[in-house]
Amino acid sequence: MKEEEKDKRKALFAQITEKTAPVIEKIGNLSRKQRLLICLGTLAVLTGVYYYFLLAPRLERITSLEKEHATLSERLRTYKRKAASLDEFENRLQAAESDFYTALMALPDKKEIPSLLTAVSKSGNDAGLEFLLFKPESEAKKDFYAEIPVSIKVEGGYHQIAEFFDRVAQLSRLVNIQNIVINAAKGSNLSVSCRAVTYMFVEKSDTGEKAKAEDKRKRRK
Repeated sequence: MKEEEKDKRKALFAQITEKTAPVIEKIGNLSRKQRLLICLGTLAVLTGVYYYFLLAPRLERITSLEKEHATLSERLRTYKRKAASLDEFENRLQAAESDFYTALMALPDKKEIPSLLTAVSKSGNDAGLEFLLFKPESEAKKDFYAEIPVSIKVEGGYHQIAEFFDRVAQLSRLVNIQNIVINAAKGSNLSVSCRAVTYMFVEKSDTGEKAKAEDKRKRRK
């Protein structure tokens, strides 16, 4: 499934590049203000496409699976008391647990956060951007996950910025680019300020439901 999503993103990016190539050639003849407006609009579209097709569906899927897991757990307890259809509901619960924790693999554990932030920084460096600011901020806890924001300010060309956003979109973990602000920089470069937000799984109890589920699946094997 991850390979298919990655192929779709690459195909989409290739189509956008191919269709916009003639337009980009004409941009050089426009005024700086017009070029900035075009860049801002393009980045806004890329961000919207990333959120709509990648981030939002995954978060919605995780939330849906968590609700399904809770519902099936309650049903399983009921059928255990009634001693009816036990095997059927145990299999359904196992499948729900497996799907739920497979979806959670997109959320990094706490120990993975430093390496993920390094990957975001490396994506910018590999794209040829100059980092003026890379500042991790305090995490914001939600339900079963926490947001880990990073304030970023980079400088570089339009294509380098677009490549940076594409590299971040292809990371194995969820990273969302928010609050994009674009300003003119020296020469034909652009200065871009934004927030990169990743999402960390949060244990719901001291024992940790994720660890318990993994241990349970190992015992069943």
